[in-house]
Amino acid sequence: MYSYWERTSFIDNADIIIIGSGLVGLSAALHLKKQQPLLKVLVLERGFLPSGASTKNAGFACFGTVSEQIEVINRSSEAEAMHLVDYKWRGLQRLRQNLGDKNIDYHQHGGHELFMVDEPQAANIALDKVDHLNKLLQPIIGTTDIYAVANEKIADFGFNNVANIIYNHFEGQIDTGKMMRTLLYKVFELGVLVLNNVQVSAIEHEATCVRLQTTQGNFKAGKVVLATNAFAGQLYPELDVVPGRGQVLVTKPIDGLKLKGTYHFNEGYYYFRNIDNRVLFGGGRNLNYKAEETWEFGHTDEVKEKLFSYLAEVILPDQKTEVDYWWSGIMGFGEQLSPIVKAIQPNVFCAVRCNGMGVAMGSLVGEEVAELVFRDI
Repeated sequence: MYSYWERTSFIDNADIIIIGSGLVGLSAALHLKKQQPLLKVLVLERGFLPSGASTKNAGFACFGTVSEQIEVINRSSEAEAMHLVDYKWRGLQRLRQNLGDKNIDYHQHGGHELFMVDEPQAANIALDKVDHLNKLLQPIIGTTDIYAVANEKIADFGFNNVANIIYNHFEGQIDTGKMMRTLLYKVFELGVLVLNNVQVSAIEHEATCVRLQTTQGNFKAGKVVLATNAFAGQLYPELDVVPGRGQVLVTKPIDGLKLKGTYHFNEGYYYFRNIDNRVLFGGGRNLNYKAEETWEFGHTDEVKEKLFSYLAEVILPDQKTEVDYWWSGIMGFGEQLSPIVKAIQPNVFCAVRCNGMGVAMGSLVGEEVAELVFRDI
């Protein structure tokens, strides 16, 4: 039983409840309170910290490698590729505007796509499209100098077994822990309440409100926003959102580390970057899609062994390295590449499925769902 004070100050009387305190959920809360300061906004988070991927991702401020753009074009169209790049580009600018580069430790060291010596066909396809993609994306980025061949960097970085590099000057990296701390401070300052360790098990409609059944009792609000990304299917299985686990390691500090920037290879399924004289390296979801389509955090021997192999043989050859951290995050994927931002029931909205691009998309996705709520108030 909650006290009168607990119910009146923490639990009851919310105008809007947001489920999920990740980047999307808190960006929605931020926009709601900036536009209408008198709204009572409550955020419910299942975990001790934001669950899912917001504090577990690699911190890439990127909008897609050449190979990823080609994949979108082949899967859909050039128009769709341009739309997604525009969305991610604007989302990254909004993230930086909202939180400040210093607060999120933003650095624009550039992005690199690597092609191994046994990938000549994939490399040639990508290299042939560099000029075309530069022209295609010029209206969005503002220049045709986006992607460039940079094979001379292979020796600079000390890679082994790498034949080609395509460099993108406009990509950067952030500290996702600092990003989420800053975002939490921002919403707290505006009067948003965030309650942790509250898992929502059901959403029900009453005559005058929406009622949430949770592990901490029932909550009521006029409007509800579902911002749980990969976990959306637990409450609404009909949504086209499939979980995808990403396994990540961070090495112990490395003296004289040559890496600076973000790096992708194997069509983006593997990614690494520098962080505090360490290497963060993750990926391998493509080794066994079904095994990684899970809501469970954890690791598999298959992915661990592959990451160790690439780390020792390609990224840091002839160097003794030790792993200091292991973790995993759960992303949300679907058949369509754009996020789902819509009303799913009367007074219930969702903002989910960032397809592994939550850092780039999340700020705008949160704003979009907030605008949907405004139109329905």
